[in-house]
Amino acid sequence: MSFLISDAWAQTAPAAGAEPGWMSFLPLILIFVVFYFLLIRPQAKRAKEHKQMVESLAKGDEVVTNGGLLGRVTEVGENFLVLEVADGVQVRVQKQMVASLMPKGTIKSL
Repeated sequence: MSFLISDAWAQTAPAAGAEPGWMSFLPLILIFVVFYFLLIRPQAKRAKEHKQMVESLAKGDEVVTNGGLLGRVTEVGENFLVLEVADGVQVRVQKQMVASLMPKGTIKSL
């Protein structure tokens, strides 16, 4: 029956200068640090800046939405705002969907 089960042989003792267990986690820790500084931290910074921009929106601001609509804010609510995208054309948009704040006079320059 030894052809199905291999024989168990005694293992040799590890060398005296074997590396500690925490050294095997060092590459994993370094990868996490790199991901933090290249991905997590910049994304959190962008999210914080976007939140501040959305909270500071006021009537008369000119904005671009994530869908690409360029308009002037005519009414600001708690969760929604009203954009005037053309003369007499108003669109209700979620505040979080505002992508960027444009400089004053952008709509007139089109």
